[in-house]
Amino acid sequence: MKKLILSMCLAILSAALLLTGCSNTGDEAASSKEKPVIRVGMDASYPPFGFQDENTKEYVGFDVDIIRAIGEEEGFAVNINNRAFDGLIPALQAKDLDVAINDITITEERQQNVDFSQRYYIAGLGVVVKADNQTIQSAKDLEGKTLGVSIGSTGEEAARKIPGADVRVFNAINEAFLEVQNGGVDAVINDIPTNAYYVRHTHNKNVRTAAIALTKEDLGIAVRKGNTGLLHQIDDGLTKLKQNGKFSDIYQKWFGQEPPKELLQSRSDGDE
Repeated sequence: MKKLILSMCLAILSAALLLTGCSNTGDEAASSKEKPVIRVGMDASYPPFGFQDENTKEYVGFDVDIIRAIGEEEGFAVNINNRAFDGLIPALQAKDLDVAINDITITEERQQNVDFSQRYYIAGLGVVVKADNQTIQSAKDLEGKTLGVSIGSTGEEAARKIPGADVRVFNAINEAFLEVQNGGVDAVINDIPTNAYYVRHTHNKNVRTAAIALTKEDLGIAVRKGNTGLLHQIDDGLTKLKQNGKFSDIYQKWFGQEPPKELLQSRSDGDE
């Protein structure tokens, strides 16, 4: 009887171990199929690049679509983190973020702190003024004026170089836009597509874009300095999007036109 009971116990134990082994194998298989999650930072106050939908509260925009499409091509998922613009690069350096995509101009100063992908947008700095402002018609007319900018932006850099300008720095660009509406600043210096989107979607008609282009700039996707593996994935994904037509589809969705031909060239084409 003791031998019989011992045999039954051993059989039950063996079955339990077999089931446990099957269960663990299944979990590992399921886990291996899960995509790695990349933490992506952006200041969600820069339409049409990145902003929060009023109804769904989801983050949407050109930048959002681009980084998610890259993730689909390269096999990673995206977790959007809403951060202040001037905190994006420090967050990359502190390893709180993996990627920053936020209408970020590629500059020599920034390249000392982060690595950039190939360009994914060609932008420039423009000007927003009150609709009845007829005193600002050229870049020279900005001299001596009160100018609104967002902190840490190339708009701030440009404004500080304008002779006699009183530069007012805001935490978010929408705060600067509200200030020009209210007459607190004479003009806002910011990226042209964001300016155009803001003016087009402002409920009142108190503001307009001035016919001034101060600069031409390349925008890039930033990663922590030395993170070559992730940078390669982003560049590779961007190249695929430009080649398979998805990049053009996203560009047309948010800007209503085809991207310029020079933008469709990839880093490997030698245009960088």
